[in-house]
Amino acid sequence: MTVQRDMDIQVEPEKIFDVERIRSEFPILSQKVNGKPLVYLDNAATSQKPQDVIDAMTRYYLEENSNIHRGVHFLSDKATQSYEAARRKIQRFINAASHKEIIYVRGTTEAINLVAQSYGRKNFRQGDEILISAMEHHSNIVPWQILAEEKGLVLRVIPMNDRGELFLDKYEAMFNERTKFVSIVHVSNVLGTINPVRAMIGIAHRHDVPVLIDGAQAVSHGRIDVRELDCDFYAFSGHKMYGPTGVGILYGKEKHLESMPPYQGGGDMIRSVTYQKTTYNDLPYKFEAGTPNIAGGVGLGATIDFLNRIDFDAAMAYEREVFEYASVALAGVKGLRIIGTAKEKASVHSFTLEGIHPHDIGTILDDDGIAIRTGHHCAQPVMQCFNIPATARASFALYNTKEEVDALVKGIYRVMEVFA
Repeated sequence: MTVQRDMDIQVEPEKIFDVERIRSEFPILSQKVNGKPLVYLDNAATSQKPQDVIDAMTRYYLEENSNIHRGVHFLSDKATQSYEAARRKIQRFINAASHKEIIYVRGTTEAINLVAQSYGRKNFRQGDEILISAMEHHSNIVPWQILAEEKGLVLRVIPMNDRGELFLDKYEAMFNERTKFVSIVHVSNVLGTINPVRAMIGIAHRHDVPVLIDGAQAVSHGRIDVRELDCDFYAFSGHKMYGPTGVGILYGKEKHLESMPPYQGGGDMIRSVTYQKTTYNDLPYKFEAGTPNIAGGVGLGATIDFLNRIDFDAAMAYEREVFEYASVALAGVKGLRIIGTAKEKASVHSFTLEGIHPHDIGTILDDDGIAIRTGHHCAQPVMQCFNIPATARASFALYNTKEEVDALVKGIYRVMEVFA
């Protein structure tokens, strides 16, 4: 398969996945923490960045730094071309029908807020119902709660079982004439559950209900084809897919975006302004008020180049192998309980240790240079479902190794010794 990086450049993806060579492209992974080699297992919070992405952002500031779209001089034109080329790379990466369907945002959180405030305010009426799931991140709960309080809406929650899997039959039974929207996570950031979103979208569409997918945890763990999914909106962040922080994407079907009012007002999202009336710009710029994170957009384009350059399928197979190795290793630790045991899981293991607080686990592991996440992971309702205050979470990426899993398990045993 030939992957197009720019309009006139073709590159062939590499056919063999060599994890050590890939690791060499991530400068931060070579450092030591507390005198120990860094073992970075906090990828669900943010992933590390390859040198190509860092270089692309540095090059923008060194050679192209200028505001985009509104300038006629050389630097502005060059920066605009880089920024808009990145948009089209992203369009092709998720197989959107048009670059007009790719809206730059700060991240998944802003994307969901945009849909709630723009689509929701226009289309929802008092008594209408929105469906979310029992495993949502706060970013896919709070925006809908704010809107529900403002407009008198009803927020209904799709239940899940003890393994962390949604009940599809109960989900389908929740639809009625008042159901107006579904917003669900593709991959749970706590449980690792991969939800059957294609089937769930199909169910919603049979009831003529649009669907937003929170893809923050999904884009780095598998191929996303928004047209195959047939979702109405798809949201994701750059920083969880080896890209920059502060930039993300809202995909929306053009028919929805055309009918939605702007989310914010300001420069660049307008065609003309008088004190009497403002005429809005065309898509996608209607939703991109003010000076954007230009370097972040350029960096996200470089991220797509990186993912297209490697054999992504081989990388995902390797990541799955490491994750399954970790599953077996952690299951062998007495007193360790994995939270979320769905049949379909991505590379996330949340766990507890009997009698030991997750924050203590994280602190002691950090002494050994092992970075994990502890707490409620911005998903307090999930913690309540499992009757726990918090978990320790190890999340994996394509640059992690089995040796790092061994280090994690060894570190966990040291935690248990300390608290014996």
